[in-house]
Amino acid sequence: MRKKIVAGNWKMNKNLSETEVLLSELKTKLGASKEANIIVAPTFTNLYKATQDLKGSSITVAAQNMHQADNGAFTGEISADMLKNIGVETVILGHSERRAYFGETDALLADKVNTALKHGMKVIFCFGEELQDRKSNSHFSVVENQLKNVLFHIKEEHWKNIVLAYEPVWAIGTGETASPDQAQEMHAFIRNTIANAFTPSIADEVSILYGGSVKPNNAEEIFAKPDVDGGLIGGAALDASSFEAIANAI
Repeated sequence: MRKKIVAGNWKMNKNLSETEVLLSELKTKLGASKEANIIVAPTFTNLYKATQDLKGSSITVAAQNMHQADNGAFTGEISADMLKNIGVETVILGHSERRAYFGETDALLADKVNTALKHGMKVIFCFGEELQDRKSNSHFSVVENQLKNVLFHIKEEHWKNIVLAYEPVWAIGTGETASPDQAQEMHAFIRNTIANAFTPSIADEVSILYGGSVKPNNAEEIFAKPDVDGGLIGGAALDASSFEAIANAI
C-alpha cells in the first residue's frame, strides 16, 4: 500500500518566532494525522527547533537541500551527517528553484541522491517540465530524462527511501495548476516508466506527489486521481488552516 504524503516546503520564509507559531498550530491541527504522512520543511536555521517542537507528534521534518559531500571546505553548505545528527532524515532534492537559480544539474542531483541514500536518508525528488516543454509536447521526454539521469542508477532496494514529486515548473507559484487529468496522465506515465526500468512492484509502491499551486479548493480533486499520492505544497503550507485543509483532502 503506497503512503499518502502531504509535505510543506516553506522555502525562504518564517523566522524562528514565526516558525514556532506555525509549528504549534500544525501540531494541534495535524499532529495526530492518520490519513497521511505530514512533512514540513522549514529553513536550515530552524530545523533543529522544528524537530524539538514536533516531538510526540506524527509530523516529520525535512530539509530543503543538502550538499553532496560528506564534509569539507564548502562554505555555507550543510551535510547529510549534520542533518541526521539533529534528527532530520528526509531531504528535498531537485526543486526547480534550485535548478533555475543555483544551476543544479541532473549530474549534481544524482550525486546528492547517492549521498543521501548512503546515509540512510529519505529523498523527496522533484522534477517537471517547463512551459515551453509542455507547449512543444516534449513534457513526457523531459520528465523521463530527469528520472533516468538522477535515479535510474540506484539499487532496487533504495527505492523504499524515494518519494517522487512531479512539479510542472509552469505551475509553481504562478496560480496555474495542471488539471487533475493532466496530473493523473503524467503520474501514470511516471509509474509506467519506473515499471519498465525496474519492476512493476517498485513502481506500484513508490509515492508520487503533485506540486504546483495546490490549494484547499483544488486538492481533493487532484488527490482523488489513482496515481496521485499526495502533494508537495508551497505557499499554502505557510498557513496552518490552508495546510490542514489540503492534508484533510487526502
